[in-house]
Amino acid sequence: MRYDLVIFDNDGVLVDSEPISNRLLAGYLTELGHPTSYEDSLRDYMGAAMHRVHDLVLERTGRKLPEDFDDVFHRRVFAAFAEDLEAVPGVVGLLEKLAVDEVPYCVASSGSHERIRVGHRKTGLDRWFEDERIFSSEDVGRGKPAPDLFLYAAERMGVGPERCVVVEDSPLGVQAAVAAGMDVYGFTAMTPAGKLAGATRLFRDMGELAGLLTT
Repeated sequence: MRYDLVIFDNDGVLVDSEPISNRLLAGYLTELGHPTSYEDSLRDYMGAAMHRVHDLVLERTGRKLPEDFDDVFHRRVFAAFAEDLEAVPGVVGLLEKLAVDEVPYCVASSGSHERIRVGHRKTGLDRWFEDERIFSSEDVGRGKPAPDLFLYAAERMGVGPERCVVVEDSPLGVQAAVAAGMDVYGFTAMTPAGKLAGATRLFRDMGELAGLLTT
């Protein structure tokens, strides 16, 4: 293994949640008078913490989102997760391989701790991620594209940034990993490769990743 720690993004990398959450986010913003398409949501918010939604809406319109925006949005997302959420194909095999090879790994997500755990319980990934392997933007002052979350995860896991690799599927996440001084492998199953141009390597099938990490 080329690295001492594999840091996974969560949404779109471990759980196939981006289509669900961005469809709901676009719909809710539009409902509140901020017309947003699914494509707009992917472009502006994929991989971001919730504060980015508030910041961009305020910047663009001069209007604040309702105080209960996050709570209402997450209720809708969690209800949809209960019906439709699945693990990303190939992830379980990859985690099994990392466990057998005793390669340390963790998740560092822009999502809340609750969102991470709800998704993992629904998909069965909770067996692979104990509390000490889970890090959220809630743990740091700034979410992606700032490097804070990845640096915090590496520190807590006891590994230097130069020995870490991040697995990401969003431009904001790639920017954060690069800013943290870490290699980053861009997952292009949903995101066009050109939007992850800053990544160390690109791959499209999660089943490829174990081999890529050793070569």
